[in-house]
Amino acid sequence: MPEANRSEINQRRVSTNGIELNIAEQGEGPLVLMLHGFPESWYSWRHQIPAVASAGFHAVAPDMRGYGKSDKPADISTYNQVEVTNDIIGLISSLGYKTAIVFGHDWGAPTAWSCALHHPDKVTAVGVLSVPFSPRAPAPPLDMMKEIFKDMFFYQLYFQEPGVAEKEWEKNVRVNLRKFYHIGSGAFDAGNFIAPKSPDSDLLSDMEDPGTLGTWCTESDLDFYTTEFEQSGFRGPLNYYRNHNLTWSLTEGGPEKITQPALFVAGEKDGVIMLAADALKNMPRYVTNLKVNQLIPGIGHWTQQEAPAEVNTLMIDFITSVKQPI
Repeated sequence: MPEANRSEINQRRVSTNGIELNIAEQGEGPLVLMLHGFPESWYSWRHQIPAVASAGFHAVAPDMRGYGKSDKPADISTYNQVEVTNDIIGLISSLGYKTAIVFGHDWGAPTAWSCALHHPDKVTAVGVLSVPFSPRAPAPPLDMMKEIFKDMFFYQLYFQEPGVAEKEWEKNVRVNLRKFYHIGSGAFDAGNFIAPKSPDSDLLSDMEDPGTLGTWCTESDLDFYTTEFEQSGFRGPLNYYRNHNLTWSLTEGGPEKITQPALFVAGEKDGVIMLAADALKNMPRYVTNLKVNQLIPGIGHWTQQEAPAEVNTLMIDFITSVKQPI
């Protein structure tokens, strides 16, 4: 992103749900929140913040709890999705609003869906990139993963033991981020997203280092992410994966349908879409006002960074169509 645009994005810390989140913001008008995923930061929305602000909205992208300059609670259990959702709902009132439109990508996706599902009085519309909505699973998610992937490596199971993945990730932050970003991108064959290796393998050591990621994540962009994670570490981000079962327990008996206007956009080459094919197919049954449901050709998992122009157009058309008074 050009320095001129980045300089117009302001950052500050805001109190919400008993912690403080660092936010990046620009513009005035109805509130649009943008929630990032793993392993990213507010910066993954760098192309959308100025565009949304220019369209007449207050664009806000927080560093989620555990990331960047936001607070990083020590207790692993505080990274469950109910707590993370409460961070975002609390942010709406902390910023002086009654309602917001909420977008999310990757781990920000289930949080955005959860905000809309459990707080329909606060979330007037929801937009999600990469991860389709699905109702609460019939069994604890980690138990299901262990059954499905019992004889092979699966990164989410590898992330479960505190300290193990942190140590690997933090050996060489820049190289490891570049490897991980590459395998999620449209430049990689997503059919190889789940490598056929033994369950006691690590994640990154045998992963290809592409050397460069191209225009969607320049050396300058990678500099930013590297500096952020060298300072913050990976414990908070990895804790999200360690709370699948707790989130499942805490949401028993909750609603299953989202009725607000909704947008879903993903890359055709996104490995998540391959893993969640059934959820994508069934999503209109549960997201009953799905106004946009689109796959973008040629890109992978990092939707809003790999296809910023397309995503900006889809987002702005959507939020303009559902615009609410402040």
